[in-house]
Amino acid sequence: MIDFERYWQDCIKQDRDALRTWFWPDARIIWPCTDEVFTVEEFLTANCDYPGNWKGQLLNVIPTPMGAVTEVLIVSVDSSYSCHAASIFTLYEDRILSLTEYFADDGPPPAWRTKLLKR
Repeated sequence: MIDFERYWQDCIKQDRDALRTWFWPDARIIWPCTDEVFTVEEFLTANCDYPGNWKGQLLNVIPTPMGAVTEVLIVSVDSSYSCHAASIFTLYEDRILSLTEYFADDGPPPAWRTKLLKR
């Protein structure tokens, strides 16, 4: 199993060279919410050239027979934006063979659901 804490810190720091080492050269990265499929190099461009500075926290790692699922909180350094990411990793020999990621912007619930809140 890979060190997901280190992987996510490399992602959040947008460290292109460090990130490249986590993947097999022919890995596929899928973002279903925007219908995008990336090669490793395309993923590195999308992740590392994304504007802004970031901080984050690995919240959960759930091992699976083929890899793991992680939950991560990602926040802009100025705290103006945050999201959660759920990522499904397929690993082979402790490197990423495929990665499917779902990102959800953080924010308040829609007005129609506020009456359901029990906080």
